[in-house]
Amino acid sequence: MAPNGAAPIQGGNALRFILRDFEKIVCAVLFLGMTMLGFANVVVRYGTNYSFASSEEILTNGFLLLTIFGAAIAARRGEHLAVTLVHDLLPRRLAQLVFVLSILLSVGLLAASAWFSWATLSNLLNSGMRSYALGVPAWWYQAGLPFGFALVILRYLQHAAETWRNPRAETPVTPGV
Repeated sequence: MAPNGAAPIQGGNALRFILRDFEKIVCAVLFLGMTMLGFANVVVRYGTNYSFASSEEILTNGFLLLTIFGAAIAARRGEHLAVTLVHDLLPRRLAQLVFVLSILLSVGLLAASAWFSWATLSNLLNSGMRSYALGVPAWWYQAGLPFGFALVILRYLQHAAETWRNPRAETPVTPGV
């Protein structure tokens, strides 16, 4: 038992934790790094009248990755925007058909996004293009996107399977309104 009363993470449990919460870990690390870089940039800018010009490049691409991996978190929780008015009014069997259609269309869109981001990554690798501020290979910033989209697909399918097995009545966001 750990000092705080929680069970320590064992080998198999650690791997399960990482696989279950990978996108949360990535988002936490990205957000921490971006916050520290932004803070350091502000301190240096106001303390010395200089700035880290390259921090904009890093932060912009960090926000892109944060968005994709944040979308994976939302997909796993089923918290993406959805207009359910028509779905809720349909008979059960027709609602199930619409649910399956929405899954197919969503996965198709995400798969296309993964494929196009992979094609962009391949193009950047082949062209040897470099970033404008740091001069690092531009594909470094693109490398996580295809895998991020693939993770969103996986998490979306996990949530869809759970929803299909255990349909639940959605509680209104603002009860009584």
